[in-house]
Amino acid sequence: MRALRLHGPKDLRLEDIPEPGLRPGTVKIKVEWCGICGSDLHLYQAGPAAFGLDRPHPLTGEQAPPVMGHEFAGVITEIGEGVKGLAVGDRVCVEPEIYDDTCAYCRQGDYNLCEQSGFVGINGWGGGMSEYVVLPPRMVHRLPEGVGTDLGALVEPLAVAWHAVRVAALPPGSAALVVGAGPIGLGVLSALNATGARMVAVSEVSTARKKLAERLGADVVLDPAQDDVAARVRELTDGLGVAAAFDASGLQITLDTALGSLRKRGTAVNLAMWSQPAQVETIQLMRTETSLTSTIGYAGSDFPSVIAAIRRGAIDADAFITSRIPLERAVQDGYETLLGEGRDTQVKILVHP
Repeated sequence: MRALRLHGPKDLRLEDIPEPGLRPGTVKIKVEWCGICGSDLHLYQAGPAAFGLDRPHPLTGEQAPPVMGHEFAGVITEIGEGVKGLAVGDRVCVEPEIYDDTCAYCRQGDYNLCEQSGFVGINGWGGGMSEYVVLPPRMVHRLPEGVGTDLGALVEPLAVAWHAVRVAALPPGSAALVVGAGPIGLGVLSALNATGARMVAVSEVSTARKKLAERLGADVVLDPAQDDVAARVRELTDGLGVAAAFDASGLQITLDTALGSLRKRGTAVNLAMWSQPAQVETIQLMRTETSLTSTIGYAGSDFPSVIAAIRRGAIDADAFITSRIPLERAVQDGYETLLGEGRDTQVKILVHP
């Protein structure tokens, strides 16, 4: 089968590899759509060795070159012995976190914090940038009627955003700020609206992404190149600031904006992969009893909650899709585009293997 594998920095190759075989306790999925994530771009630029993929993963036993792609959905074509609750023909999305299910974090349900964690599409067990994958049913979520596999491929990034909003534990009717309107930031905006935020402001410089933030229900969209975002947020909240601010950009200036926009006892949540250390004025956190936390991935109810929100129309997942391309164009029209001119115009590019 065809698969896109990463051999080194910016060395993605479309190759023919053996099609995975069904095993007892697994299902075989024909992939229909796979998204390109910001973490995929980091991995593409740095290469597998920079992420430790030159060594076998403790759970999968696999190492570079990995098949890429962890945001994907498709149709079940085979069911392994012992699998219940799924059937051939089911449209499904994949929750790609790999975990041991035995460590202290897994035992308490926080498998996103597993001591041996990994991801399908990075650490082994195939990936969405291929024609087929074979996975255990715990990673598979059936899609309801009316939710296609293209929208199913959006569940994974939306679950990242949903998890961050859940961790922030906003009281009903709270005000919030989202800094950065890329796919994850827009996902946070959608999750906030779906869970009853009173007012959501978005800070973004890209014209196309500002328009999409408005379409997705932002109450106010600010341009940090023209607006003092923290000051404007305070004006919008009777001088208090927001209860939660989400940094989806990962820059010192965006973190400063998030922290500077908080009310006392507010919470700033980092969702970004940083490429350099951050500086934080801890004395300011102390004086205002504000909190700074980070989130990774998703766990428990996050995937089912996102699927339900898409089904009932509380999240417009289709609005995130800005391009659909075939696998043979994934490097040039996908990865390279998102690192170049598409940085400000694209949101989610879906690849069809």
